Amino acid sequence: MHLSDRIDSALARALGRVQVETAPAKLSQALSYAILPGGARIRPTILLSVAGACGDDCPAMSDAAAAALELIHCASLVHDDLPCFDDADTRRGKPTVHRAYSEPLAVLTGDSLIMLAFEILVRAGRAEDANLRAAQLVLSLSQRSGMPGGICAGQGWESEASIDLRAYHMSKTAALFIASTEMGAISAGHDPEPWRDLGALIGEAFQVADDLRDALLDEEALGKPVGQDDLHGRPNAVATLGVKGARAHLSDILAGAIASIPSCPGEADLAKMVRRQAQAIMPKLPERYQV
Repeated sequence: MHLSDRIDSALARALGRVQVETAPAKLSQALSYAILPGGARIRPTILLSVAGACGDDCPAMSDAAAAALELIHCASLVHDDLPCFDDADTRRGKPTVHRAYSEPLAVLTGDSLIMLAFEILVRAGRAEDANLRAAQLVLSLSQRSGMPGGICAGQGWESEASIDLRAYHMSKTAALFIASTEMGAISAGHDPEPWRDLGALIGEAFQVADDLRDALLDEEALGKPVGQDDLHGRPNAVATLGVKGARAHLSDILAGAIASIPSCPGEADLAKMVRRQAQAIMPKLPERYQV
């Protein structure tokens, strides 16, 4: 089965656990709205690719891990878009959850997705008699989601008068990419430690690419409001390095990511996947920057 099909099937199974007749109908609809149709599913794709490179001896576990990671990512988007944070009107080319369903339901949607993510990891561990792996997955995902170095910390940095730029980017963007490589290795019974650098570098690359897209693309192309970094006074690579400098920095990071892949049976295929993702995120510069 293609990785995207595995991810979609795992997410459908997860949603099926909470979309029952006795559940509140509007909240149930909002959960689907937040997840479907999805974005590029980059984080779970990386997770399954790492699991495959490590042997993927427990596919049900890696599928659950991929779904859990994407659920946390989707929850973070719902919360990020709220009026108390970015106050965004659109996400993935459609109204944000709080615009479509109300602010209270958006808060509950994000909370419900977080709870569901950890539930399916525990259930996968029980079903596959792989309790240790499930516990390690829960640890990795919780560390990369909360404090002091997860996406909650990343959002928290935006309320500080002085921002530690590296800590901000590592927690806001890189954290879930670190989770993707760690959890892929854990799912296949491997030590997550050697995989952290790959996740951190991919995360750093995506942050720089996001900074470039925010500066260069319009709202229609981006699928969400543009100019958010400038609007909210956030640090970004374009403001620091300029457009050309940021793009050169992005190329260097991606080269480092490929070089950091640990030795494993599927190392060559994994390097190809990283290169494909690199091509997908590399923004095309307007003509005025190509001189």
